[in-house]
Amino acid sequence: MLNNILMLLTVILCVLSPLLSVCQVPLAEGKSVQQTIDILHKKLEQLGAVKQGNFTVDCETYHATGNASGQPTKLLYVMHNSETPLSCLALFEGGPCLTADGNFDVLMIKLKSHFQNAKGHKVESRGSRYRYCDFLIKVGAVTMSSSARGISVEVEYCPCVVPGDCWNLMKEFMQSFLGPSIPELPSVFATKPEGLYVPADCVDTMTQYLELFSKVRKQQVLPGTTR
Repeated sequence: MLNNILMLLTVILCVLSPLLSVCQVPLAEGKSVQQTIDILHKKLEQLGAVKQGNFTVDCETYHATGNASGQPTKLLYVMHNSETPLSCLALFEGGPCLTADGNFDVLMIKLKSHFQNAKGHKVESRGSRYRYCDFLIKVGAVTMSSSARGISVEVEYCPCVVPGDCWNLMKEFMQSFLGPSIPELPSVFATKPEGLYVPADCVDTMTQYLELFSKVRKQQVLPGTTR
């Protein structure tokens, strides 16, 4: 009986875990980060999307101290998402990852003799949320050290959790406001077998943001974008 209940809860949680894609969008020709974001907002509003507040995703980087083995030090990324304000995600470089409550940041301070915060490496995406029918769209300015590094777009299709059933629909919708700059199927889904997923959408989402943040760290500061 207990096993049946647990299986039912798993199915319910899976159904509540929608398919989501996070990608970086290039700047419009001759435009700044904010001007490109304004263009994307206008396109979404012309489609009929309605603004529903703001969002923030950020990532702090820590490196282990006192590594005596001579091996390269693995990095630890602590990430926050305004969609889940009571928790955060800790991802070790190359895995594993864990979900913790908001006090994890306090714990990291207490562990400063083991993990050192990499100053100046905090990256965040901050912007507006839009709703269009069954789609939730978030367009954010990605910044590092108070300098804009690019634009992130997150698109979530709420009714479906099976990429093979709805990825073409998502691509068609994204093309309506991103043009040719639509992403491929996120690698976190491409490497999974087809079917309903366990409720790990938070991990999948933050993994995509971490991949994007890792790319923008390597980019040059965009001209005229210091806040």
